[in-house]
Amino acid sequence: MTSIFPEISISTERLVLRPLETEDAPAFTEMMNDELVTAWTSAPVPYTEDHAREWIARGAPAERAEGRGVVFAVVEFLTQRLVGTVHLRKADWRVLSVEAAYVIAPWARGEGYAAESLLAAVQWLFQDRKFERLEIRTPADNTASQQVAQKVGCVSEGVLRNAWIARTRTEDGSWTDIRTDLIVWSLLPEDLEDGPGEAAGTGGYSAYPEAGSYSAYPDWR
Repeated sequence: MTSIFPEISISTERLVLRPLETEDAPAFTEMMNDELVTAWTSAPVPYTEDHAREWIARGAPAERAEGRGVVFAVVEFLTQRLVGTVHLRKADWRVLSVEAAYVIAPWARGEGYAAESLLAAVQWLFQDRKFERLEIRTPADNTASQQVAQKVGCVSEGVLRNAWIARTRTEDGSWTDIRTDLIVWSLLPEDLEDGPGEAAGTGGYSAYPEAGSYSAYPDWR
């Protein structure tokens, strides 16, 4: 039997992590067309609302149903505005390890949302799901992503040389592929014992099952 992650919501002081919904498609599309997202991810260019709806309706649910990972939409608790996503992927249920990726909308950057949402997901992953390792791979020049990894307490393990294809603007304004190194980061349950949650701007998380599993968390809808 394939192990899968439950369909839940996770709350912090400022944010809610929940499954993506159809209504998120316009904001998700706008976020994925941001230049920094284009540069550092392998998302289609341009990213259309059809791409977003396909991911929300089929791609992200398949990640969870097939045991490969889980995708969280990150929204502000008070406004319910989409601020980004946290994607736990490449789950290894024997080793109990998973890789994390995160995207933050340009308007929400500089608020500590990336670290806060990532840390909430990690705390749930370690405490509730009993995973033993989280891995993050950041392109060598993506210093913002590296700062998020450091802020939640990750340890740099080394460099995978020439292991990623990023994108950069050409003189005519189009995008072209460039090869880059990847820095490998890891986080283990014992790395959180010194309380990186305070540095990440959150005092912890609360997890709530989605409607249809155990009970519904009513406040984010």
